[in-house]
Amino acid sequence: MTTPHLSKALATFAAELKMSDIPEEVIARTEDLFVDWFGSAIAGKGSRPVETITQFAQNMGGFNTANPGSAEILISRQSSSPFLAALANAAASHVAEQDDVHNGSVFHPATVVFPAALATAQTIGASGEDLLVAAVVGYEVGIRVGEFLGRSHYKTFHTTGTAGTLAAAAAVGHLLKLTPSQMLHAFGSAGTQSAGLWEFLRDAADSKQLHTAHAAATGLMSAYLAQSGFTGAEHILEGKQGLAAGMSSDADPSKLTDRLGSRWTIAETSFKYHASCRHTHPAADALLQVMLKHHLKPSNIAKVETLVHQGAIDVLGPVTDPATVHQSKFSMGTVLALVAHYQFAGLQEFDQHFHDEEICAFRDRVTMILDPEVDSAYPQRWIGKVKVHLQNGEVLEGRVDEPKGDPGNTLSREEITDKAMRLAVFSGGATPSEMSSAIERLWNIRKQSKISLLIS
Repeated sequence: MTTPHLSKALATFAAELKMSDIPEEVIARTEDLFVDWFGSAIAGKGSRPVETITQFAQNMGGFNTANPGSAEILISRQSSSPFLAALANAAASHVAEQDDVHNGSVFHPATVVFPAALATAQTIGASGEDLLVAAVVGYEVGIRVGEFLGRSHYKTFHTTGTAGTLAAAAAVGHLLKLTPSQMLHAFGSAGTQSAGLWEFLRDAADSKQLHTAHAAATGLMSAYLAQSGFTGAEHILEGKQGLAAGMSSDADPSKLTDRLGSRWTIAETSFKYHASCRHTHPAADALLQVMLKHHLKPSNIAKVETLVHQGAIDVLGPVTDPATVHQSKFSMGTVLALVAHYQFAGLQEFDQHFHDEEICAFRDRVTMILDPEVDSAYPQRWIGKVKVHLQNGEVLEGRVDEPKGDPGNTLSREEITDKAMRLAVFSGGATPSEMSSAIERLWNIRKQSKISLLIS
């Protein structure tokens, strides 16, 4: 009996998927996610790490020449090569902590898939339909790789940086019309370059933006190299010295092809409501539920216990006294303090208040406790449970089974549009009229015969 070649099966799916294979509701969801991503990309304007990576991209070539390239760097309004545009746009779309997430894989697909796919589509003159199908391919591959690598991988590795290389390679490879064999080689090149470690959180370092920039650009490069005959490891995922062997102790190869072509993981992807690490959202929504139900003020609360999964403790635990706005988005206490005071942990709230005296005081009264039910449900379900201890000694409990933004509690198209508009206003990355025009084009992306600049 021969062992199934799972990497090959996934590569074949990525190469051969057609628009007619994809249900209408999945395509519509992809449009939703594209608009949502665009807002996050524009929100990166002005962020020091993002501007640094963008300046690097601009300095590395493609400018002030007769042929600067036709791929758009969104925050600088420059045109460049697809490699450099993907690098810059991927960095930009992951800094506001408002980009989407797939719960089961703990992976942020949009921030690596859309930058690579958009840059390639603009460069080769692909259609809107081509771009949407390529995005579906990128999501389906990246999410399955993230699920395959498992919880042990995420404890040390930032899955968006690692699985993201495969996701970007798949999306770009589909646009380049790679054969299944070429796609498999693209996977091999992308997988051998997978990278991204959580250690940066302890130092408030800038690495998270580098992870997505590297993944999108590396995946794009891998696909283009494969088109030119460059070969990669054919068992990069499940091989004896492949990705799982080096980065996971609980890898499940069956996840790579789980209901491939019938289970659309892109439709399982969640939007972010709060501008913070997704691990904070369930508890934030549960706390807000308790406060609204019982008409509480922050001063009524003595302490909050959040009942969480181990992944939340692993990622959020190191952040006890955040030094920067971005680091504060990985502080459970800061997020809950902002929610308690402002009913929302948005970009303005973090930027203006994360270090306020009353926010810090509330932050230090929040603890995380491993909860067996929450942990066993994770990562398929991210349950939010809190115990709110009042100053009068009373203890109130809150529970949210689907945080705002999850598929069962999703955002409407109006809410997605409003969110994107808010992100642009916050960063100054585009005017309201520019955003309205771009978003209108994105909602009608299927009708476009050739993808052009999103912000003219």
